[in-house]
Amino acid sequence: MTSTVLIRLLTSEDYDAWSSLWKCYQRFYNVDIAESVTARTFARLLDSVEPMHCALAERDGTAIGLVHFIFHRSTWTEGDYCYLQDLFVDPASRNTGSGRKLIEHVYDAARRRGASRVYWLTHESNIDAMKLYDKVAERPGFVQYRRAIP
Repeated sequence: MTSTVLIRLLTSEDYDAWSSLWKCYQRFYNVDIAESVTARTFARLLDSVEPMHCALAERDGTAIGLVHFIFHRSTWTEGDYCYLQDLFVDPASRNTGSGRKLIEHVYDAARRRGASRVYWLTHESNIDAMKLYDKVAERPGFVQYRRAIP
């Protein structure tokens, strides 16, 4: 019998579990985010004034996934958009519905906030994740351009 996956909001007691998942996510994308940025991000995720939010997927009391999402204004709608910035499920817990539940949590939060859209990016090589994304959202065909500002 498989245990149920719960989705819940991040709390101040979750730093170690969140940080572990966050570091795994960074390794997946081959990035190393400074500890000062990580500490600031955690504080922002807990600050009710910030537009940044986090939910954890948990099974048997252990965090197995995370999702970060940010609400922001849009020039195209009266309501906000919701950017799903980071989604990660521990590799040992993939294909259990956890990723889908995290995305659905963001959809519900966006609906409650009156947001008209949830959107996200993924790397073109993230084929496994895209199999899920193609089931829960549409791919609009936009191409991202960016430039780091020193």
